[in-house]
Amino acid sequence: ILAKKIMLNIVLFGPPGAGKGTQSEKVLKKYNLVHLSTGDLFRLHLNNETALGLEAKKYMNKGDLVPDEIVIGMVEDKINKSSNVIGFVFDGFPRTINQAIALDNMLEKKNIPIKQMIALKVDEKELIKRIQNRAKTSGREDDKSIDKINNRIQVYNQETKPVADYYKKHDKYSEVDGIGEIDEIFIKLCSKIDDLIWNE
Repeated sequence: ILAKKIMLNIVLFGPPGAGKGTQSEKVLKKYNLVHLSTGDLFRLHLNNETALGLEAKKYMNKGDLVPDEIVIGMVEDKINKSSNVIGFVFDGFPRTINQAIALDNMLEKKNIPIKQMIALKVDEKELIKRIQNRAKTSGREDDKSIDKINNRIQVYNQETKPVADYYKKHDKYSEVDGIGEIDEIFIKLCSKIDDLIWNE
């Protein structure tokens, strides 16, 4: 019997400092998935001066947000160029409900929907502590200032957190306690992903 091809598309979700970057690297390796980070896509398109990159640059130069259709265009371009993959880990995207809807529409057409959003749950005190510790090694200016850290968490709570409710409504949401040792958290994540594979 031919095994049904599983397309394992996962949104790894959580506030700044939740450990998404660390955990997504481990998930990618273990499950042989492709990393889909909009930050990476922006750099790629801007550096290569693609049509989408040039379009995005117009908005960025004005200090405006890049419209969702351009971001989705970059995501679709990446998916189209990735053949024979088992699935994608969406990291830092979608950030708004409109992006989640646009992503769903695009993936549904390709018949490769999001399997699940897995959120790393970490309280704000711990987030601030982690980001301040990260500042010592990251070199990121926005990791150093407590005002900027608080602002990033606030923006996340107002604009990005509602995306979790969108996936909850569609029965595609689960969460993992993001506090503890990196490997402990990873084991909990793997158990969620293994459930998705077995429940196909």
